[in-house]
Amino acid sequence: MKDEESIEEMMRQVRRLEIRARRLASETFSGEYHSSFKGAGLDFDEFREYQPGDEIRFIDWNVTARMQETYIRKFKEERELSVIIVVDISGSTDFGSERLSKRERAAELTALMGFSARYNGDKVGLLLFSKGPVLYLPPRKGGKNVIRAIREVLTTKPEDPTTSISSACEFLHQSLKRKSLIFFISDFIDWGFEKTLGSLAQQHDVVALSLIDPLEQSIPAVGKVQFKDPESGFSAVVNTSNPNAQMGLSKLSRRYREGLTAFFNKQGIDNTEISTIEDYLPSLHQLFQRRARRKK
Repeated sequence: MKDEESIEEMMRQVRRLEIRARRLASETFSGEYHSSFKGAGLDFDEFREYQPGDEIRFIDWNVTARMQETYIRKFKEERELSVIIVVDISGSTDFGSERLSKRERAAELTALMGFSARYNGDKVGLLLFSKGPVLYLPPRKGGKNVIRAIREVLTTKPEDPTTSISSACEFLHQSLKRKSLIFFISDFIDWGFEKTLGSLAQQHDVVALSLIDPLEQSIPAVGKVQFKDPESGFSAVVNTSNPNAQMGLSKLSRRYREGLTAFFNKQGIDNTEISTIEDYLPSLHQLFQRRARRKK
């Protein structure tokens, strides 16, 4: 009975996210998404004879030698994008200090990015990862793929709850044969992923949406509390009323986030922080607007 009730509640949650995301995508983000995330470049169309004024770099020397006339490659603008939504479902994303966990916020972002892409005529795919890739849905058109992606983000449980961003990047390197738009949704609590994520950003258009929770940045003074790492299982008792402990946590959190932002900016990865308790729409608006201005 409880299993049936939990399934019904999950479906209600998926439906709520779908309705809200469809409305936001069509009414609020449609124009901003289109101007920020256009086609990936140029696609080959056909060969034609060289004409004065054509760019020499487009001459195809193999065809020219065969036809005994100078031919160039003609291109057309590629309108359609393959959008891959990459979601971290490791143990740390199950944490949330108030109404929503980081994973539930990730499901909201998946819904909004998915339907925005769909209304733009783009294909949408999904990669869930923890210690390694957990689930991959290849990019396809249609709302059904987006709805399934929302459901999988909310319900899929990894066998190993630890995090490896590098393994997700390596999987995408091997799986994606053409340039794609990648929304990377994670709290980025991991180490040693800079090289693989930077390499991925050289081949694809990567946008990092960093999930944050205020309790991970500043803890209230409530005396001694036992903390447990949801991924490693390590636990420790911390006196939260100790000013040094509070200051140390805040300083460590701030430095890590600043370093993460600096890394994203250095690699040319568009990024913004998404809180579990605050309205994330202003952050996304600013991100889209920055991209649109840069493209102009």
